[in-house]
Amino acid sequence: MTKSPKLFSTVGYQVQESPGYLLGRARLKLAKTLDIQMAPLGITHQQGAILMLLWNGQCQTAADLSREMYIDSASMTRTLDRLQKRGLVERLPSEQDRRVVKLSLTEAGSALAANLPANYVEVLNRYFARFSKEETETLKRLLRKLLQEEDPA
Repeated sequence: MTKSPKLFSTVGYQVQESPGYLLGRARLKLAKTLDIQMAPLGITHQQGAILMLLWNGQCQTAADLSREMYIDSASMTRTLDRLQKRGLVERLPSEQDRRVVKLSLTEAGSALAANLPANYVEVLNRYFARFSKEETETLKRLLRKLLQEEDPA
């Protein structure tokens, strides 16, 4: 196995040119705009993401959501409490393991989740308007490659 050369150095390092910094800023910009977009629906972009992850079946428990979204369990519990209080999510004991609590969308939660992709698509179209289809596909491919790196222990 050959060792790849180091792409980054402390010599002349400028945080504003760091890919991590740029990714973070881009994420925050999208998140802020999504929060504004979803305010009339009474939810945040993070709550919307939770609803969509439950809606599409990708996650079924608070632990699943915490891992997928890189959110600590206490914050996830508070967010789920808010969604449950709003009547969008319900907690159900697992039939297989009583220690596990499954999450399910209520009818109102499912109806809201079904309408959320339009909000996400509108914001993405706004910010990616100057990107070509090829550039967008390249960016997604590179981000998937980055996400395939193992997480630190």
